[in-house]
Amino acid sequence: MTQRNLTAAKSDEARRPAKSRRAEQQRAHDTRLAILDAALAEFASKRFDAASIRSIADRIGLQHPLITYHFRSKEILWRAVAEYVFERVRHEQEINLSQSDSTNAVERVKLAYRALFRFTVEYPEFHRFMLQEGLGYSPRLQWIADSILKPVIDWLLPQIRAAQDEHALPQVEPIIFHYMLVSLTSTLSAFGPEISVTSHLSPSDPALAEACWRTVEQLVFDAPPAPMAPERA
Repeated sequence: MTQRNLTAAKSDEARRPAKSRRAEQQRAHDTRLAILDAALAEFASKRFDAASIRSIADRIGLQHPLITYHFRSKEILWRAVAEYVFERVRHEQEINLSQSDSTNAVERVKLAYRALFRFTVEYPEFHRFMLQEGLGYSPRLQWIADSILKPVIDWLLPQIRAAQDEHALPQVEPIIFHYMLVSLTSTLSAFGPEISVTSHLSPSDPALAEACWRTVEQLVFDAPPAPMAPERA
């Protein structure tokens, strides 16, 4: 494009009504969100190598070049999905924590995992997305650990240690406790289809979700931790 054409294009853009520009920006935003949701479902159901831009486009009825217009490669799209879902988890946790003025460490830990539980119930694809990548080491798993998981864990582990110091949580390595809680809070999202076919229960039933969380509370946060067994001589 020549300088004259570039100047003319900028002039045309400036003359467009602000309402029209906002509508176009909103459409682009909505398209990106639709792509991210479809990509989350695709990556949750398939390993990265098996997932495809074309399949993601088919999920929402788009031409696949439109996806590569917004996300230049499958790798870039995968990272965008990871950032997208973890930002939503963080937002949910911030809301939960902001609604409590508790200085009690165990309460902060409980609120953080309750937010994770509620998010995985609403978006079961999130846990499956993580499971797909966690089946083996990959550069993507390393990236998500360094870029996203580390800041979360760096905040959680001191909270867990503080609650353990208050004798409010079991005396187990904090990182192990974290992944045990991740397993508990993802029960409905991880085993949802199996629960459906082995029982009359629906994993999306709010009453079942509430009962599941209450059980986590009773097992982990409400019951006094069992004393450590004495070491043998």
